[in-house]
Amino acid sequence: MRAYGFLAVGGPDQEAFLDVPVPDPGPGELRVRVRAAGVNPGDFRMRRGEYGSVAPAVLGREVAGTVTAVGEGVSGFAVGDEVFGGCPGMVGGWAEQALVTASFAAHRPPSVSAEDAAALPVAAGTAYDALTTLALPAGATLLVSGAGGGVGIPTVQLARARGLRVVGTASAGKRDLLTELGAVPVTGGEGVADRVRAVAPDGVDGVFDLVGGDALRAVAPLVDPARLASVADKPLVAELGGRDVPRDRSTAVLDALAALVASGDLDPWVRTVLPFERTAEALATVEDGHVLGKVVVTMDPA
Repeated sequence: MRAYGFLAVGGPDQEAFLDVPVPDPGPGELRVRVRAAGVNPGDFRMRRGEYGSVAPAVLGREVAGTVTAVGEGVSGFAVGDEVFGGCPGMVGGWAEQALVTASFAAHRPPSVSAEDAAALPVAAGTAYDALTTLALPAGATLLVSGAGGGVGIPTVQLARARGLRVVGTASAGKRDLLTELGAVPVTGGEGVADRVRAVAPDGVDGVFDLVGGDALRAVAPLVDPARLASVADKPLVAELGGRDVPRDRSTAVLDALAALVASGDLDPWVRTVLPFERTAEALATVEDGHVLGKVVVTMDPA
């Protein structure tokens, strides 16, 4: 079957369409005929070798599709079910058929499109887990550093759905986006802490950082370290006394996210949908770093 990945660790020139066997699901796995697959920064980082990549390999960390086989020990799923979820080892979804971890899979509600569902496990899942980690009560103020990015956009929406006031830092060009999402926009960069204090004179109750480095250092003094979380810079957030965000990766989280999409409380913000033949373009769009919203690839019929 056709798949898309990379031949060797390196740059985009190592990407290629691959001819690989149809995978057999192992214990705890589903095989899915892929309808749509999300594109994430982790995909080009995998190709670059940042995760100790073994090549050649198929890329893709999240998919939506139809179950074609069920592995040993899996319950609650059957052939023909429409599902979405994460791939074992977080790679392998850009293919006509892919394996999905059953414990990180959920049934796709009819009112949620395959494209929207495929965009949920990585970015929206990370946002959901961060808010669970911080556990702020309704009425609290959350600062999201890097609120205009792929994880920031669902974070703002999910936080607002929990009754939080959200202050979001982003580039000046994303101010209108953050306002539309219900956040108070603050331009990042030098002096960001003073700008946050100006719009939140009573302080912030939690910080979720999606940038790391100097941006994290700048906002860290605004909050008790126990309410500081980051997925962008694990060593630095630990040094500052904050915490990394443990990923739940469970069916319960995916069910909750799908329900929020169905109710209109969460828009996965899929703004670029490309056919399988243009997967290279889809990944390049994300790797360029200026994409607004999620990028999803739709697969050819097998």
